[in-house]
Order: sequence, then C-alpha cells, then structure tokens
Amino acid sequence: MMTSNKTQSESMFLCYPLRPNSCPKLHRLTVVKVALYSFFVLMILTTVLGNLLIIISISHFKQLQSPTHLIVRSLAASDCLLGSLVMPYSMVRSVEGCWYLGDFVCKVHYSLDMTFCISSLLHLSLISVDRYWAICDPLRYRMRVSNNTVTVFITFIWLFSFVYSFSVVFSGIIAVGLEMVILQSYCVGNCVVLFNKEWSIISPVLVYFLPGTIMSSLYVKIFYVAQKHAKVMSERVTGGMKSQSSAHRERKAAKTLAIVMGVYLFCWLPFFTASVLDTLFNFWTPAVVFDALFWFAYFNSTCNPLIYGLFYPCFQKAFKILISTYICALKHSNTLIFE
Repeated sequence: MMTSNKTQSESMFLCYPLRPNSCPKLHRLTVVKVALYSFFVLMILTTVLGNLLIIISISHFKQLQSPTHLIVRSLAASDCLLGSLVMPYSMVRSVEGCWYLGDFVCKVHYSLDMTFCISSLLHLSLISVDRYWAICDPLRYRMRVSNNTVTVFITFIWLFSFVYSFSVVFSGIIAVGLEMVILQSYCVGNCVVLFNKEWSIISPVLVYFLPGTIMSSLYVKIFYVAQKHAKVMSERVTGGMKSQSSAHRERKAAKTLAIVMGVYLFCWLPFFTASVLDTLFNFWTPAVVFDALFWFAYFNSTCNPLIYGLFYPCFQKAFKILISTYICALKHSNTLIFE
C-alpha cells in the first residue's frame, strides 16, 4: 500500500506520468505558479498590445510613414509576433518545466524564437544605418532613401531571418558532435536545442556581437556629427530656425533609437554570453538560470513601446489620439501636429 502511494506521488511530478522516459515536472507551490503566470501574462499582454499600438499608429498616420518609421513598424511587428507566437509557449514551459507539444513543434518554436531575435537585431542595424545617412549625409539621404528602398531591405531582413533560423535548427548542423549528449539527456516533455562549440561561437558573433559593435560605432559617429551640426547652427545669427528645428528633431529621434538599441544589447547580452560559456564549459549552466536569461531577453520586446511612448513626442500624440478615438470614443483625427 505504501509503495503504491509512493508511486502515485512520484508520477504526479512527471510531465507524462504514463511514459517511462518522462521528464520530471517542476515542483512549485500553487501560489508561486499563480504569481509567475500573472507576471508572464502581464508581460505578454504589454508586449503584444504595446507593439500593436506602434504598428497601428504608423499605419494610421501619414505623418509617421517616413522610411525610418517603416523600419520601426517592422521592428514592432517582430516584437509583437514574439509576444504572441513564442512567449505564451515559453511561459508554460518555464512555469511547469514541461513541453507538451512534441519535438517538431519544439523545433518550430525555437526557429521562430531565433527568427524574431535575428529580425529585431537586423532591423536595429538598418535603423542605425538609416540614421547615419540621414544625419551624416542628409543631401544624398533624401535622394536615395525612399519608402520603396526601405521596403526592399525589410523584406530581405525577414527572408534571411526565417531561412537562417529554420535551416540551422531543422538541418541539425548546430548539434553535430553532440549526439551522445542529446541521447543521454533526452526525455519526453523536454524542449532544448543544443549548440555545439563551433555554432555556439559562430551564431552569437554573427547575429549579435558583430552587428552590435557596428551599430555602436555608427551611433558614436552620429552623435559626434550631430554635435558639430548643433554648434554650427547655434553660431548662426540670422535665419535657419526651421532647419534648426528639423535638425533638433533628427538628433532627438537618433537619441531615442539609440536608447532602443542600447536596451536591446543590454537585455540580450547576458543570454548570448551565457550560451557561449555554457557550451565551452560542457553545459554547466542550470536550466532555471537559462530560463531567467531568456525572459530577461524577451523583456526587451516589452520595453520598446514604453521607450517610444516616453521619449517620442509624435508617438505620444499618436497613442493619445488612437486611445481616445477607438477606446474612449472621444474624438477622431487622422492628423498629427508636430511642434
């Protein structure tokens, strides 16, 4: 009788109690589970709704449909898709410690996760190049950069992100040489994609460290040139008020987008650093730590709409008009007035 009760008790903490090779389920108090689910749901809703508000704002107001804002809209779409297609499943896996959707969906999940991560970074890279041209070479920027040009680059970013992510995950090239490790650690209800030593270095360098270094260098150059422009304009005695106001807006936009880039690099740095070290030191990082780093990286997608709302006056006005029009039903306007 005692043996039977013990068996039932143990099976309660398995992902698949009827399967002999089931993964163990995380044993958490109900109050802890409720707290975690509440936090993650709030984070997911903020991510999806906040980025959806950015997408609608840029689509709704013609004044916001500049080449830069089209890239921002596509970046918001990447964050919104991460919040709706990836984060809910990661939430269940993190709280329960189990994956209930099978190996194929696990690979799709990781592929989409990687796709939106790479897409976000490439969008930020494109924004940094766009701002560099706009501030450092404004005459050629107006002649060469148009909405159609930016759309071509955005399309390329999405195609590259999808093809790269799905090919490296489904081809199994990232796990070559780890067959014994995967076989020994495999259990039903687990969803982990391991990177071998080569790809644990190639992937972070290719999709994070190299683009991050280039972006940081570009923004240093942008602010150096912007400072020079500001000094020249302040020395002018007559005229130039309109161009001075325009230059001020350009500098402020560049500063806001630099904050977005900085938050992205800050949020993803611990994860990419840990993933490199983990492989080099034979996967010593506990799963709970990796989960926490994953969610800290996801938090970047939650932050972006808040940054735009706090630092971008045109988005503040757009948000107010949309909320008052479609939620509070107070007024209707398709026009943004910039000061």
